[in-house]
Amino acid sequence: MMGLPIEQLVVATNENDVLDEFFRTGVYRVRGSSDTHETSSPSMDISKASNFERFVFDLLGRDAALVKDLFANQISAKGMFDLSGDSHFSQAASRYGFASGKSTHANRLQTIREVFAEHGVMIDTHTADGVKVAQEHVKSGVPMIVLETALPIKFAATIVEALGREPSRPAKFEGIEALPKRVQVMKPDVAAIKSLIATTA
Repeated sequence: MMGLPIEQLVVATNENDVLDEFFRTGVYRVRGSSDTHETSSPSMDISKASNFERFVFDLLGRDAALVKDLFANQISAKGMFDLSGDSHFSQAASRYGFASGKSTHANRLQTIREVFAEHGVMIDTHTADGVKVAQEHVKSGVPMIVLETALPIKFAATIVEALGREPSRPAKFEGIEALPKRVQVMKPDVAAIKSLIATTA
């Protein structure tokens, strides 16, 4: 909308595929805690999508009353809404360029292995979700950019599972475990916590 020449915006999800389901079907279904999975790409472990309402507002022609009905009424009553029959829904792809896909733990491991074998680059689990889904949407002659989201060291156990080795640690974090730890145990008292912040910030 601002003129940047991007043909597609590809949304990658893990097993918690709230947004992939919406962009594929038009159904936005909030997940309950029992239906939200703990995965090896935990920043994507969501039951509902933050800021998604802003996109739906634009998608539906900035109709505030309709958006309020969807998010305040329909989600409260049914836990979901369905735009599959709304003529605006096709614009998610045609006008806004959105496509989507899903990645699983097995996909993450395989993608981490493939990227490391082909490029010698170690990627984290969330980036692996992005790469896996991006590969499904590559078009000949059109560059595809995947944004790296975290350092592999934050997900060392999965990197070891995928590659059989510990991820590289940035030099500034070497020996971090040996540094002094500063902890102050406090009672759950709002005034005392505010005072501590004010005097030590």
